[in-house]
Amino acid sequence: MLKDLLEEKKVFKLVCGAGNEDADEVEKLVTIYSLAGCNFFDLSAKSEVVDAAKRGLKNAGINKDRYLCVSVGIDGDPHITKATINSSLCANCGICKATCPHEAIVYSEQYEVKKERCLGCGICAKNCPQQAINMKSQLLDYKEVLPKLIAKGVDCIEFHAISSDEDDVDEKWQQINEIFGGMLCISIDRSELGDKKLVERVKRMLNTRKPYTTIIQADGIAMSGNDDELGTTLQAVATAQLFQNANLPAYIMMSGGTNTKSTELAKKCGVQPHCIAIGSYARKIVKKYLKIENLIEDKKTLSEAVEIAKKLVGTSLDSMKND
Repeated sequence: MLKDLLEEKKVFKLVCGAGNEDADEVEKLVTIYSLAGCNFFDLSAKSEVVDAAKRGLKNAGINKDRYLCVSVGIDGDPHITKATINSSLCANCGICKATCPHEAIVYSEQYEVKKERCLGCGICAKNCPQQAINMKSQLLDYKEVLPKLIAKGVDCIEFHAISSDEDDVDEKWQQINEIFGGMLCISIDRSELGDKKLVERVKRMLNTRKPYTTIIQADGIAMSGNDDELGTTLQAVATAQLFQNANLPAYIMMSGGTNTKSTELAKKCGVQPHCIAIGSYARKIVKKYLKIENLIEDKKTLSEAVEIAKKLVGTSLDSMKND
């Protein structure tokens, strides 16, 4: 069970992306990383994406000890935002397309965003000289969406509580608890609250839960793990340390800027997470394989991708188990 693996610190979570609605890419990612030993998958809360992940597990021939998590957010959370381009302001300079790390911007007479590939990182908006790009939240009706996904066999629901609106956080958290009785995950970072208020919020949220039925996803800087440097993962380790020091009755997961250096740095800092979640970096190192149309059938090429992923998974898990 997932709880047992968390207790043993044997959980590697692949973050496919809360905004990643590209079913073909998700199927390939889950296939590759499941074969590489990854046992937890974070998915967009879309039926077609969950179905794609299940196909990935089937492709890998693995039907146990693999767990699916869907992510839902709140107004203001970057993970559930999508870029939109105002064509009346756009100068067709192409900077957005050149800087997008997810290949979510295409050109056909004018630049447009492929919504299914936009993960909400906001890099395009930050680099647009015309300020023609806005980031808009894609909010879901939990009561409508989540029961359908739970019926598909989802093992965990992750709530991105990145907001300064305490009432909205509490209301959405209560809804999720009423809908789902399994493992929940709170994804949270320091972007909206100081350390004291951050811990107070999580304590309040945990008061509605039984001990150790919740994962705290300690995010460093969301969607920032595009390289393999120690500095990139520093905030993820620091946020995990904050919650570890608070001694809360929950499992701690490091995320947000995580890479191969994350568990190494955590160990040096005395931080002992129960789980490591890697998204941007994990997707980047197998990116070229995701573009191969017949990847699943091409066993030799698939094996190459799996070996690359296996090094990341193995390095991360080995460091946690040796604590």
